[in-house]
Amino acid sequence: MKILYPFVAVIGLMLIAYFGAQAGLESLFGIVIPYLAITIFIVGFIRKVVYWAKSPVPFRIPTTCGQANSLPWIKQNKIECPSTTSGVLKRMFLEVVLFRSLFRNTQADIYDGPKLRYGSSKYLWLFALMFHYSFLVIIMRHMRLFTDPMPFFVPILDFFDGFLQIGTPPLYISDLIILLGLLLLFSRRIFLPKIKYMSLPADYFPLFLIFAIASTGCTMRFWDRVDVVNIKHLAVGLASFHPVIIGKLNPLFYVHIFLVSTLLAYFPFSKLMHMGGIFMSPTRNLANNSRMVRHINPWNDPALKPHSYADYEDEFREVMVEANLPVDKGLPVKEEEAPAEDTAAE
Repeated sequence: MKILYPFVAVIGLMLIAYFGAQAGLESLFGIVIPYLAITIFIVGFIRKVVYWAKSPVPFRIPTTCGQANSLPWIKQNKIECPSTTSGVLKRMFLEVVLFRSLFRNTQADIYDGPKLRYGSSKYLWLFALMFHYSFLVIIMRHMRLFTDPMPFFVPILDFFDGFLQIGTPPLYISDLIILLGLLLLFSRRIFLPKIKYMSLPADYFPLFLIFAIASTGCTMRFWDRVDVVNIKHLAVGLASFHPVIIGKLNPLFYVHIFLVSTLLAYFPFSKLMHMGGIFMSPTRNLANNSRMVRHINPWNDPALKPHSYADYEDEFREVMVEANLPVDKGLPVKEEEAPAEDTAAE
């Protein structure tokens, strides 16, 4: 059921857009819904990031995987355990661009004994890198539809992405890689028992949705061709806030753009928000300088005076001594009372 429900939902979305376009609702699926989805995406994304930014982080909690800044003769790992802003920037750059923490990920399993062993898990890093970068290339290639004139780098990217020149139109490498990456990420959730047990419908839905977007895009490019000129006219109109639908477009195009709109609207409320969350994660964006800088909890009430342990012990010393608890200072010695002088007259 965890797999069936998301699959049926994506198929339902495709059928809604297909039959809706054939029923004469082109303006709804080609103009209204894309604008609504973009608005939800922008507002939801900003709202989520602002919410994370307002969350107080009273203490330094960076993830440390190497030697911290310590004595001068001990070499510090300035990327794994940065103590400066420049070190944090290097660490964040490698995290965002190369998924460094995922590259360092290890896999634990149990074999005969039973014994616990750790092994490399580089395949997940490779699949994730393939998927994300192919997705980025596809988005940048689509800028040719929304810009006039198109940016200078789009033809260059298009040339290198389609340099194989297999068939007409050329076969893009990014199309193959994103489909392969999606298939491998989906297979991981199917065939690995631990991952399958932890997976939820919310984990499968984005995979099915992105796979449907990529599949419909490839179908329009290689089999069920569409009028690219009219699509570019609509895309440029959407970007310039003067959208106009010219001619009768293939219903598959409306299925494609409706799925993209669904992904945009779903993005801020899903786990896909790790795209923005990585920059707000205190385990990644904080320097490990607790030994050099005193960090004061912002939740502390300035009207409250600090209550040190010495003050605490002075307040409860007698009770602590009676309970045989160790104390820094013992109880003060009481002076013995002098015997009363006999003032009776002889």
